[in-house]
Amino acid sequence: MGRIFEVRKATMFARYDRMAKQFTRIGKEIAIAVKAGGPDAATNPALRRCMQNAKSVNMPKDRVEAAIKRAQGKEMENYEEILYEGYAPHGVAILVETATDNHVRTVANVKSHFNKGGGAMGNSGSVAFQFNKMGVFKLNPEGLNAEELELELIDYGLEELGESADEEGNQLIVLRTAFTDFGNMQKALEEKNITPISAEVEWIPSTTVPVNDEQAEDVSKLIERLEQDEDVQKVFHNME
Repeated sequence: MGRIFEVRKATMFARYDRMAKQFTRIGKEIAIAVKAGGPDAATNPALRRCMQNAKSVNMPKDRVEAAIKRAQGKEMENYEEILYEGYAPHGVAILVETATDNHVRTVANVKSHFNKGGGAMGNSGSVAFQFNKMGVFKLNPEGLNAEELELELIDYGLEELGESADEEGNQLIVLRTAFTDFGNMQKALEEKNITPISAEVEWIPSTTVPVNDEQAEDVSKLIERLEQDEDVQKVFHNME
C-alpha cells in the first residue's frame, strides 16, 4: 500500500468558520440529494453519502434531519450545480464547484474573487482537462487488511488504494475510483459492512505546479476567498 499523493493543503480560515461552512455545504448537498432521490436514505444512495459526510464533520443529527425536512418543502430553493474554472497566481489551475439558486450572482462573485486574488477566471474546459473527476472514499483502517481489501475492490472500480491522514494526524485508508464507478464502490463497501468516514467526488490533478511557500500563500489567499463565498461548495487546485 502506497501513500496517496495529495496536493498542498490550502485551507487557511479558522476552524469554527470552516465547520460552519462544511455544515452549509452538506446542507445544500442534502437538499440536492433529496430533490433528486427522495428523503429515504435506505433507497437514496446519494442521501446516505451526505449523511456519512455530515457525521464525519460532526454535523449534529438534528441539523441533518432539519435539512432533509426543509428539502421536502415547496419553498425550498432549487440549487443548480455549476463548475467554474480559472487560474490562480503563479499558473496554478483552480476548479470551483458551486451550488446556487442564482447563477448570475454566483458567476459575478466568482469572477470578482479571481480578479481580486490576482488570478483570472477562464472559460469552460480551460482548466478541467488538468484534473480527473474521481470518487474518493476515506476509511478508518482499524480492523481492515489493506492488501486484501485492494484485491476485493478491484472488480468494483478501484483505481488507487493508499494511506493518508486527517487534520488531527489520524491514519486513513483512501480509495479512489473513476467517477463512473462511484456508485459501484459505495455499494461494495455497504455490502462489506464498511462505513466510510467520508465519500466525496473530487477533482484530482493529473499534473501539478511546483510553488514555494511565498507563492503558495498567494494562491491560498485566493482559495480562501473563494471558499468563504456562500455559493461555493469546494475548491480544487494543482499546486504541489
